[in-house]
Amino acid sequence: MTILSAQTLTLPVAALGAENPLPPLRGHRDLHRVENLDSLPEDLAENIRYGGLRGVLPCLDQDGYGRTLTEQPLPTLVLENDHLKATVLPSLGGRLYSLVHKPSGQELLYRNPVIQPANLALRNAWFAGGVEWNLGSTGHWTGTCSPMHAARVEGPDGTPVLRLREWERSRNLVVQLDFWLPADSDLLYVGARIQNPSPDVVPAYWWSNIAVEQSPETRVLVPAEEAWRFGYGKKLDLIGVPEYDGIDLTYPMRHRRAVDFFFEPLPGQRPWIAALDAEGNGLVQASTERLRGRKLFVWGEGRGGRRWQEWLSPGLEGPGYCEIQAGLARTQLEHLKLPGATSWSWLEAYGRVSVDPVVAHGEWGVAWPAVDGVLDRRLEDLAEREASWLAVADAAPGEQVAVGSGWGALELKRTGWAVSEGTPFGEETLGERERAWAPVLEGQAPGVVGQAGGVPAGLASAADAGRVAPDGTLVAWKDLLEQAEDSWLTWYHRGVARWFADDEAGAVAAWQESGDNPWALRNLALATGDLAQYERATELLPDLVPLVVEAATAALREDPARAGRILDRAPSDDQRIRLVRVRYLLEIGDAEAAEALLDEGVEPSGVREGDNPLAEYWRRTQELLGTDRPVPARYEFGMAGD
Repeated sequence: MTILSAQTLTLPVAALGAENPLPPLRGHRDLHRVENLDSLPEDLAENIRYGGLRGVLPCLDQDGYGRTLTEQPLPTLVLENDHLKATVLPSLGGRLYSLVHKPSGQELLYRNPVIQPANLALRNAWFAGGVEWNLGSTGHWTGTCSPMHAARVEGPDGTPVLRLREWERSRNLVVQLDFWLPADSDLLYVGARIQNPSPDVVPAYWWSNIAVEQSPETRVLVPAEEAWRFGYGKKLDLIGVPEYDGIDLTYPMRHRRAVDFFFEPLPGQRPWIAALDAEGNGLVQASTERLRGRKLFVWGEGRGGRRWQEWLSPGLEGPGYCEIQAGLARTQLEHLKLPGATSWSWLEAYGRVSVDPVVAHGEWGVAWPAVDGVLDRRLEDLAEREASWLAVADAAPGEQVAVGSGWGALELKRTGWAVSEGTPFGEETLGERERAWAPVLEGQAPGVVGQAGGVPAGLASAADAGRVAPDGTLVAWKDLLEQAEDSWLTWYHRGVARWFADDEAGAVAAWQESGDNPWALRNLALATGDLAQYERATELLPDLVPLVVEAATAALREDPARAGRILDRAPSDDQRIRLVRVRYLLEIGDAEAAEALLDEGVEPSGVREGDNPLAEYWRRTQELLGTDRPVPARYEFGMAGD
């Protein structure tokens, strides 16, 4: 018997906080840049050149979290039979948080004991653990820390299917996840489908990121003899598996630095990947053919890698985790072309696999074929399972068990596009944020929603603009915004939409029309480099930390005195402000004060993957003082090893 139930999980959680109301006009910085494209196979290079994301708009950044953990209840949806218990977090991107093999009691995933956001996703906030579903563009997807719609569907065998669905806003794609656990199955099936409801070709990207607990004996097995290595040095290199640089690369804890290995698929081979412990037991993930890519990611065992593990799991005990992943393309640096009015689907299988440990940890040419042989028997009906799932993939969802956003309903209202009956986005899903945009469809000005998520405030005047934060601009609505009724907010959104369309002069003109409000002033400052606009914006909004950090950082490059004035008005207890203050003190040559701040402790929650500012400032401080105190371990976030 299979049971689907709604439950509550209480964990230490660092609250996400409010979204950053400042639109991310500069886009996002992608660590996965490759510069040796001319040396790569033509199809691989073409896919890497294609489809890079212009920016995450209309989404806003999620950077309002801190590092204070408090016990909080999280809604969960649990699918369970005699073999497996799967726990899903519908309010956090549909993350498969836990998968327990009941006969052995083994947790097959890395089950993070806390939810601690950190700056690793396209919208900033991301947390480690479980299985994350990534749609849209290279990186952790825009919905990874956002709610999804969830409902019960009757499965092909009469058992309940848990269906999650949501609208991916940066690409206007529909994501559908059907969790199916047949009564007699020791494998959890996840039917995944992405729909492109538009008539246009859209860049498509998907990776299922699976965190598994690691130990010195953990070995990753996959049917491959070669892999593309990406060491965050702007190069892809084809190497042999398993020996590389004097180690067996398939043992995650033998690496000193952060590294990706994208395994080259073998022709005609079923795609799968497994992580096995010293006894030859662990998780296996397999799929039907469309999801062909497989990857291993490690943080590395250098000081920076260990610090990242501790940063993502405060109070970490043990070695942490590595990730095994599965994707549409061979590497995560690629996008594929999804034709208009087209859907792609596949079936994933998750479960426990056991192999003789001597074999699992023996010669590569024997180890992975041994797992493949076991899977031959267990997955011989995977294609039939996929066909059975597809027979219900378009079935209308039944009982609603979690609520997502109304952005899909709003976009369908604008476009008239059609989506599957299995993934409806009805008018009833529209919330305050979405309804504030509905007037634009009738040629009226957009409304506003209070910063704290209050009721729509109507057409506030420019004089009132400081107390209401504009929502993320619907940049695809550019033509509608140009035709809408004039207001300070209309001009503001016109400017963002024009900027996104590479009309910088038009954007500046629109923001000037918007008037003396902090939102337009900030955008003008970013676009023109006029520091006076930044200073005026911070005078109007001295407590908006992201604005103060951005303005002070911009001023430091040209006018440290102005940066000092901005910082003097800023909240003194915010860790992000403290980090900028350290840099300010170094710019004006006050190394003693900078060292004092660093010694007191700086813990900015939004340290970005790939950045190492605290170590950099520490070393610069020591250089100015003529001393050589080593960088404290808590300030070392480097990904390049020791």
